[in-house]
Amino acid sequence: MTMVDLGPQTRIVARLAASVTDEQLTAATPCPDLGVRHLLGHLLMLSVAFRDAARKDLGPTTDTGPDAALPDIGPGWRERLPEALEELAAAWRDPAAWTGGTRAGGVDLPGAVAGAVVADELVIHAWDLARATGQAYTPDPAALDSALVFLRAAAGDPTRGGGIFGPAVPVPADAPLLDRAVGLSGRDPAWSPQAAPRAAGA
Repeated sequence: MTMVDLGPQTRIVARLAASVTDEQLTAATPCPDLGVRHLLGHLLMLSVAFRDAARKDLGPTTDTGPDAALPDIGPGWRERLPEALEELAAAWRDPAAWTGGTRAGGVDLPGAVAGAVVADELVIHAWDLARATGQAYTPDPAALDSALVFLRAAAGDPTRGGGIFGPAVPVPADAPLLDRAVGLSGRDPAWSPQAAPRAAGA
């Protein structure tokens, strides 16, 4: 796991989020049971949690598991999300963030692994958001490479099939790198909102 500047990818996520209309907040996403508003809420929470993980500022934000409650947006999310994303990228530009140990989602892990996890979260959830809202999406190449390293390692985990990943979805060997990452994350690269049921609570 090598150090990656997350700034280019966080700016992509911020641009995608800024283009979401209020009418799209109840739309389904490739994440089962999560509507667009929940996905945006998750992005806000993970940005804060992994910012604090990079700073080694451990506490409630880093100790709470991702399944503790259904994420959602709150008042002022359009201002808060880009600010949190910018702070996240700044925190991970410190080489110290990538060394030693930290915690995120209630799990203790090496700093370098936490950095790869958040790169993966940003790449894959940006795809989720773009696909759900009909936006074009090209991830930052460095963040995508980091996500692929992490996802390929996770694919060999014998506990795969629960938690943050579903079973990997096969894709052609010559598929674009983003499609390979999406498949490894347990998503179908061909997912479309037209074929998806409305998310619970949306």
